[in-house]
Amino acid sequence: MQKLVFFVGVAGTGKTTVAEKIAETIPCAFLDRDTVGGRFVERFLEMNDLDPNDRDSDFYKKNLRDLEYDTTKDICIENLRVGQNVFMISPFTAELKNKQWIEDVIAASGKTNKEVEVKVVVVTLDDIEQQRKRIEERGTVRDTWKLDNWDSYETRVDFVPTINWDIPQDDIHVFDNSGDLTEEKVQGLISFINS
Repeated sequence: MQKLVFFVGVAGTGKTTVAEKIAETIPCAFLDRDTVGGRFVERFLEMNDLDPNDRDSDFYKKNLRDLEYDTTKDICIENLRVGQNVFMISPFTAELKNKQWIEDVIAASGKTNKEVEVKVVVVTLDDIEQQRKRIEERGTVRDTWKLDNWDSYETRVDFVPTINWDIPQDDIHVFDNSGDLTEEKVQGLISFINS
C-alpha cells in the first residue's frame, strides 16, 4: 500500500526534523506546507503592506491560509496518483477536523482507502522552554512574531488536535519529541508507519 503520512503539531515541536529523518528510510514525496507556499504568501503580504512573516493576522487567515494548504493538497494528490508515498508536514488543524477532507484527497487521486494507508504522527513536546529554544535555533524570520508575542502565542506544546478522519485509532500516533531524536525513536516511528 501507498503511505500518506501527516506530521502535525504546533510550531517548534520538530515536525519537519522528525519527518526528514523518517524520509531517509521510507521513500516519499516530502511536502512541507511552509516550503510549498511560503514565498508566495510573503509576496502577497508585502504587496498589501503587511508583515511578510505574519501567519496569524486576519488577512492571512482569510486570504492566504487556504491557498497554501490547498496547493499542498493538490501536489499531494498528484503524487498519490502516480504511486508515490507522501509525507505532509504542517499543523493541518482545520483539515483534521473535517472528516470529508481526507476522503476527497484519496478520491481525487483516483485511489481507494484500500490502496492508500493514512497515518497521522502528532509531534508534541513535554517542555515549553524546549519549544521556544527550538524556534529560536531554527532562526526563520517567520517565527519573529511568535517569539515577540510569546505570551499570547498558542504555546501548548503537548497539544493534540481533534482528528475526525475515518481512520483506525491505531493509525494515529502521539510522539513526544523531547530530548534527542535517537535511532530507537526513529525506528519506532518507522515501525508505526510501516505496520
